Amino acid sequence: MRKLTPFNTGCIILLWLFLCYIMIKESGWTLTGRGAFAIIVSGIIIFVPIYKRYRKGR
Repeated sequence: MRKLTPFNTGCIILLWLFLCYIMIKESGWTLTGRGAFAIIVSGIIIFVPIYKRYRKGR
C-alpha cells in the first residue's frame, strides 16, 4: 500500500468531517446516542490505521 501524504490525510479528515456533518444534519440537528456511536466508530476505523502508519514511519 502506498504511503499517505499530508495532503491525502487532510482530504480523508475533511471528507470524514463532511460526512459527520451530513449525518448530524439529517438527524434533525440533534445528536442521538446511535448517531454518536456511529461517528465514534467510524472515526476509530478511519484514524487508527492512519495513526499507526505515521507512528510506524517515524
